[in-house]
Amino acid sequence: MADATLDTTRPEIGKSLVVGGSSTNYHDVGEGDPVLLVHGSGPGVTAWANWRLNMPILAEDFRVIAPDMFGFGYSDSKGRIEDKQVWVDQLAGFLDGLGIDKVSIVGNSFGGGITLAFMIAHPDRVERAVLMGPAGLNFPITPALDKVWGYEPSVEAMRESLKYLAWDHSRLTEDLIQSRYVASARPEAHEPYHATFGGADRQANVAMLASREEDIAAIEHETLILHGIADQVIPLDSTVRLATLLKRADLHLFAECGHWVQIERMASFNRTVAEFFKSGLKA
Repeated sequence: MADATLDTTRPEIGKSLVVGGSSTNYHDVGEGDPVLLVHGSGPGVTAWANWRLNMPILAEDFRVIAPDMFGFGYSDSKGRIEDKQVWVDQLAGFLDGLGIDKVSIVGNSFGGGITLAFMIAHPDRVERAVLMGPAGLNFPITPALDKVWGYEPSVEAMRESLKYLAWDHSRLTEDLIQSRYVASARPEAHEPYHATFGGADRQANVAMLASREEDIAAIEHETLILHGIADQVIPLDSTVRLATLLKRADLHLFAECGHWVQIERMASFNRTVAEFFKSGLKA
């Protein structure tokens, strides 16, 4: 195991933790009870790109840790990943490497599916969880998700992909589009992304990220679910079904918001998540 700081000329690059021969790039800010942020699976995503507007605020109250998952950003690639257990094991080993026994987790989309699977596999290591526009159940793939996972690098393709994620397209600045394109076009980023998510049968990816409903129903943790009403990527009825399966879950819907609750409703997201992690569900 080694822990070193990488070249920080790019904000996406933080620290590096090597566990079991594989490196995870991550950000670690603030002090207090640990909160783990697990990003989504949009093209060009990194932990920094996903959580850059949230980490400084949440770090006022918590130790905030945001890793790049294997095959994303600046963490190691595992080639084609066909079993979500690879990412569940990554999180367990990552927390072991940091010496952290128990965390609260925020999982975004793909990260929501991984968070659910982690809660099932390691219930004693989770305090509370927030699931935002989450995968985790099997549902007919949406046209938006099919397009996002089928991305091939170009500036125009990135522009179109990001339109599926945001309700307010004025947020899609040329700087954002260009930075996400550059991140997505790196061979070490696109090749594992395409190998895992870009195949002809993308419905199989939804199933791969899903957990058994009986396992979800057995989860005892307090859980907060967040969903943008205009989300084109994850269907609202899947999230409502998830909320009914989880025995201790509240569901918050956000108006004028797509798949990016943490960006399009940033202030509400930061406030709601911080309050939930401090106090839990309230009567």
